[in-house]
Amino acid sequence: MAKKIRVGVLFGGRSCEHEVSVQSAQSVLEAIDRNKYEVIMVGISKEGSWLLAADALKVLQAGVVEGEELLPVLLDYPGSKELVAREAGGIGQALDVIFPLLHGPFGEDGTVQGLLELAGVAYVGAGVLGSAVGMDKEMMKRVFRAEGLPQVDYLVVRRKRWERDPAVVRREVEARLSYPLFIKPVNLGSSVGVTKAHDGAEFCRGMDEAALYDYKIIVEADARDCREVECAVLGNEEPRASMVGEVVPGNEFYDYNAKYVDDNSTLLIPAPLKPERAERIQQLALQAFRTVEAAGLARVDFFVRREDESIYINEINTIPGFTPISMYPKLWEASGVSYSELVDRLIQLALERRAEQHNARTVL
Repeated sequence: MAKKIRVGVLFGGRSCEHEVSVQSAQSVLEAIDRNKYEVIMVGISKEGSWLLAADALKVLQAGVVEGEELLPVLLDYPGSKELVAREAGGIGQALDVIFPLLHGPFGEDGTVQGLLELAGVAYVGAGVLGSAVGMDKEMMKRVFRAEGLPQVDYLVVRRKRWERDPAVVRREVEARLSYPLFIKPVNLGSSVGVTKAHDGAEFCRGMDEAALYDYKIIVEADARDCREVECAVLGNEEPRASMVGEVVPGNEFYDYNAKYVDDNSTLLIPAPLKPERAERIQQLALQAFRTVEAAGLARVDFFVRREDESIYINEINTIPGFTPISMYPKLWEASGVSYSELVDRLIQLALERRAEQHNARTVL
């Protein structure tokens, strides 16, 4: 029999999106082809400890990554180019490819990707650059603007400036943007810390809320009377776009509760759009994917104005939610790629990308 590919599923993490990551990892564990892949579950606690989950399902179902033995991770990039997962006092297991399911900071922002690059191991998803740009909403919007991608107006405020001169910041924002507007931590996902402000008092509360999560805060104009649509992208050098889906939030906007708690939002797949509008969104999704140097997978989110069908790009997610009910796999399922096939394809894309990178000289 052919040797199984050893896949390390990396989940948990030091992020407010820890629980979302655990849900994604459980779904991948249940769907992956065990005849083809040997799965090693590697958890990261909220405190940052790397753990080897001896009983992965038990740890996942508990919803936390705590209480397991510490996991030393050995890097051997000058020689064998392996990442070795080893239990305390146990024999190490060299991993062929890593499937990172870490959402938010310290997982989706290029930090873990840098570690894996040093180890020389293949991994699913964007590299250091694509991950960092996709995570940082300020830099993402800057490169989108340089590429000519349409987006709503915005300002970025540093936390220290907000704490020092809140009245000045508020006047500057109100002179440029009108209420309602959105306030977000720059480096976070899953709508954590996001608020919608309808007046000055709500603006101040929203700024304080976002400042709890990041030192940079982005304030965006409201995409008024717009529909929220999403498109999934799959591939490396020649990516493909899925059909387009629409999110109909059960709450005032698609916040954390609407996504993961209340279960009152509706996903329309395909989105009820004119064919030419859907095709244009697919083109823009592929353009955004290439613009940030993404790889493997991404979900690109848009607003479509109801009145004239104008399109505005909202953001790109380089490690989107990956449960069977998440938009990314659901879009691909509707486009003819099952969840298990999607997992397999992403692992193969990671191995293909690593093989391509090995063609580049690293020494003179």
